[in-house]
Amino acid sequence: MAWMYILKCADGSYYVDYTSHRLPVKLVYGEEYDRVADAYAREKQVQGWRRTKREALINGNPELLPKLAKKTFDKSKINIDNPVVE
Repeated sequence: MAWMYILKCADGSYYVDYTSHRLPVKLVYGEEYDRVADAYAREKQVQGWRRTKREALINGNPELLPKLAKKTFDKSKINIDNPVVE
């Protein structure tokens, strides 16, 4: 068995591979996999997420993940004459 897990560090950040300088840590989420490769792939996926998306997973709100995956734009920064996001 293999695990993908998220640790919360003493400074409030979540585990990404740098916990030795942010001790103590607390286990806040885990998923069990039959294969190490699957756990590793999931770890890499979650490492790329923003904090809000990780917190939805930790808090048991997986229904929020699709919405949180969508990029949001600040409409005040859009030029009507040239609709490119700055």
